[in-house]
Amino acid sequence: MNLALALGRRGLGRTWPNPAVGAVIVKDGVIVGRGWTQAGGRPHAEVEALRRAGAAARGATLYVTLEPCSHHGRSPPCADAIVAAGVARVVSALQDPNPEVAGRGHARLRAAGIAVEIGVGAAQARRDHAGHIRRMRAGRPYVALKLAVSADGKAAAAGRRPLPITGEAARQRVHLVRAHSDAILIGIGTALADDPMLTCRLPGMSAYSPVRVVLDSTLRLPLGSRLVQSARGVPVWALAGPAAPRSAEERLRLLGVEVCRIEAAGGCRDLAAVLKLLAARGITRLLLEGGPTVAAAFLAADLVDAAMLYVSPKLIGADGIDAFDRPAAAALSRLTLAETQQIGPDRLEIYQRE
Repeated sequence: MNLALALGRRGLGRTWPNPAVGAVIVKDGVIVGRGWTQAGGRPHAEVEALRRAGAAARGATLYVTLEPCSHHGRSPPCADAIVAAGVARVVSALQDPNPEVAGRGHARLRAAGIAVEIGVGAAQARRDHAGHIRRMRAGRPYVALKLAVSADGKAAAAGRRPLPITGEAARQRVHLVRAHSDAILIGIGTALADDPMLTCRLPGMSAYSPVRVVLDSTLRLPLGSRLVQSARGVPVWALAGPAAPRSAEERLRLLGVEVCRIEAAGGCRDLAAVLKLLAARGITRLLLEGGPTVAAAFLAADLVDAAMLYVSPKLIGADGIDAFDRPAAAALSRLTLAETQQIGPDRLEIYQRE
């Protein structure tokens, strides 16, 4: 199961709206097939493992990180493929919270005479499938906040002047987190101040860059910005309010930006509506990189599931911009410090919702 979980994580950020599942087929103590959900969400992990195992799957045990699907989507049910292959036993980490599955896959396997065991590796599987679980149960993506913080609690220099806070090792870790995310979100303030790219720039991993989402109520995103100019290569979604100018929308669309309007009364300030729209478009894992304003808004709305604070030994000074105001700091305290890591000169603090 540990191998199946590791294989499944290869698909993080690449399989949405489907979960990133891993599967391993074992016969007589020998691994005869392995698979993981492919980019775009299919083929599913079980089908990949069965294809590689071939005839050796008959009488074998399948380890899978999530209940095999039992419904017809754009591909036939994995449960049917497992039965047809003659697998004798299935060890599944979790029942799928998707109401179209929700135990029916396990039931179909049992009805075909296959032994089913549930729960092995469940704790890690819940972490790996947190995005899928949150989207199925709450109708929104799993939201992770990332923020770089100086030793004196600042997130930017005065006037939002660009200033690197963390070292190269921490920045590389952030690029890996981006690669494991379906989408990354910032506010228009960050887009205007920093002109970021928000891509994964690890060697050989540019294709793993997430969808880039900008909260932009009135569509102020500059046409010459790096986000807009690269939108045909890596998707950019501008989330606008109902009153945003149609002319600005048309100009952005002509350059490859998708404009999505939040029709709720609060527009982009209605963060629950923002997350509902992203979930409806298939996003399961959302990374927030929007700076203190976006961080404070999501924290205040109790919509942050995890926070990654990269704490630098650098000092910015009293005129810098605070990482958290008092309400945001109080909201962050609702999360539990789960882990601390040293990454070069910087300290990573990981907070989790209990």
